[in-house]
Amino acid sequence: MNDVQPLGPTDLAALAAGIERTNELLTRVLAEVATTPSTHAAFVDAGYVYAATGRLVAGTEDRRAFDLDAEGIIEAFIDKARMIFPDSRLLRVYWYDGARRRIHTQEQQRIAELPDVKVRLGNLNANNQQKGVDSLIRTDLESLARHRAISDAVLIGGDEDLVSAVEAAQGYGARVHLWGIEAAGGRNQAEPLLWEVDSQRTFDLDFCKPYVTRRTGVECPEPVAGEPPVPTRDEVRFVGARVAAQWLSERGRDWVATLLPGHPYLPGSVDQELLTAAEALLHHSLRGHADLRRVLRDGFWDHVQGQY
Repeated sequence: MNDVQPLGPTDLAALAAGIERTNELLTRVLAEVATTPSTHAAFVDAGYVYAATGRLVAGTEDRRAFDLDAEGIIEAFIDKARMIFPDSRLLRVYWYDGARRRIHTQEQQRIAELPDVKVRLGNLNANNQQKGVDSLIRTDLESLARHRAISDAVLIGGDEDLVSAVEAAQGYGARVHLWGIEAAGGRNQAEPLLWEVDSQRTFDLDFCKPYVTRRTGVECPEPVAGEPPVPTRDEVRFVGARVAAQWLSERGRDWVATLLPGHPYLPGSVDQELLTAAEALLHHSLRGHADLRRVLRDGFWDHVQGQY
């Protein structure tokens, strides 16, 4: 016997009222979601911006040879983001730079006082090489994406070490947009980074020129003691081959052979070792020189493949 009793008029009215309340609640939630703006943030590798704009406008990467209107270019980046993400609000601009013992310079203090800008400092070693900046960018980008604090991330930089941060942020649902500075005669952003991002944008000479002023009387600045000018492509290729030969001698052919299946790429840890070893031999940082880092890997692989 079926014990289920048919619904009476009162029960039907209660059920209909409950459905109506649920529909009203869903309507309010959907309306709130529809009117809640998305949020974006900009992650700026200051070392890359200085080097790329200096080379493009002033013909040098030496910060002593030119002045960069950091406030002006940051505002220009913010305005460009407003145009590209018209329905999104800015969380803030993260400005990553290096400083000795992580103590702000006067210029960095002025930048830190700008509204909606947060300065994050890595270390600066004796050869004026930034240390720890990439890890700061990775940490912030991944953390904000994981906590759904941003829906879009503008990344202004070029180092291949940032690929893992892009992948992590995308895994949490954020879209990552890579912005760069025009490089005469090549690229200044790593190809694997270009492949991973959701969109790309490059700023040309006309965009950058208003923010860079060459200092009067500084035509050919003297290099820092112990730090020669930027090495040539041939010098970097030779050093890549030299490191490969050293590793073959020290670590053995079997160890090096394990790298061959990954050609033309190197595991992240090995690629970092290669970079560190090359910089020690060149007495010059290759950070921010994506084109020279590719030449370094080419020199490494040329020697390794010649041995097998």
